Amino acid sequence: MELGIYTFAELTDDEVSAEQRLRDLLEEIELADEVGLDVFGVGEHHRPDFTVSAPAVVLAAAATRTQRIRLTSAVSVLSSDDPIRVFQDFATLDLLSGGRAEIMAGRGSFIESFPLFGYDLADYDRLFAEKLARLLEVRARDDVGVYPRPVQDPLPVWIAVGGTPQSALRAGALGLPMALGIIGGLPERFVPFAELQRHAAEAAGHDRPQLSINSHGYVAETAEAALDESYPYVAAMMDRIGRERGWPPHTRADYEAAASVRGADFVGSPEQIVEKILYQHELFAHDRFLVQFSVGTMPHAKIMRSIELFGTEVAPAVRRELAPVAG
Repeated sequence: MELGIYTFAELTDDEVSAEQRLRDLLEEIELADEVGLDVFGVGEHHRPDFTVSAPAVVLAAAATRTQRIRLTSAVSVLSSDDPIRVFQDFATLDLLSGGRAEIMAGRGSFIESFPLFGYDLADYDRLFAEKLARLLEVRARDDVGVYPRPVQDPLPVWIAVGGTPQSALRAGALGLPMALGIIGGLPERFVPFAELQRHAAEAAGHDRPQLSINSHGYVAETAEAALDESYPYVAAMMDRIGRERGWPPHTRADYEAAASVRGADFVGSPEQIVEKILYQHELFAHDRFLVQFSVGTMPHAKIMRSIELFGTEVAPAVRRELAPVAG
C-alpha cells in the first residue's frame, strides 16, 4: 500500500501570512519525502482561508526539493478549468520531477471557482464530464498539438469521489483509479463505492483499477495528545465551514467518536493509526491511503512532528503487515 499526505494549506491564523504558509508547506513536502512517504497531494481552492489556488505551481517548487515522493493535486477542480491547460501544467511538473506527477480530478466540494471563471453551477455535472473526456483525449493522443508531453505515458489521472455513486461508476467504466474521500460517518458505509468502481471496470473490460482512501487525521505520541493538540484547530475549521453549510457545531465528543477504530478520522498514537489503516484495508482492500493533517491552521511544528511519526513509525508498520508472504 502507498501511504501519503494531502493538504489544502489552510490559512486561518492571522499571525501566519500566505507567504509563510507556502514556505512551511514546502518544508512539509520535503520532510514527507525524507521519511519515505509515497505521495503528497495539494488541493485547489479559491477562497481566503486556503492558500493554494494553483497546485501545479506549488508542486513544481516541491519537485526541486524532493527525490522520490509522488506529487499530485488533491484535487484539480476540472469543471471550472481548461483541461488542456491542466494537462500541460502537470506534464511540465512530470518533466521537472522526473516522472512523479499525478492529477486528481474532481468537481470540487466548494463552488467559488464557478462564478470566478464564468461558469454556471447549473452545468456542474455536464462540465466535469465534458472536460474529463477532453483531458483523457489529450493524454492519450500526441497528435493534437498539446505540449509538452510528460515522462509518464500515460500521465496518471485519478477521479476524486465524495458521496456520489455515479462518480464511482464513471471512474470504473473509464478504468481510472478512484480517490474516495471519507471525512465523516462510518467508513464501512462507503464499501459499496469501491464495489461500484470495480464492477463497472470489470463490465467495461478494464483491469481492476486502483483505489485510494483519503481522510482527516493527526498523529502524536499518545492518543490523548493527538486529540488535545488537534481538536481546537479542527473544530475551528469545521465550524467555519459548517456555518456556511448549516452543520451543527463540531463537539469534542464527535471528534473522539470519529477517532475510534470504526470512525472516519485517523487521530491517535502511531499504534492506533496502524490498527485503523489495517482495519480499513480489510474493508476496502485499497492500494493507497492519504491523510490530511492540516485541518485548520495547525502549528507548523506540530504538522512536521505528525508527518515524522507517520513516515517513521506508522508507514513501516503498515508495510510490514501488508507485505506479501513469500511462497
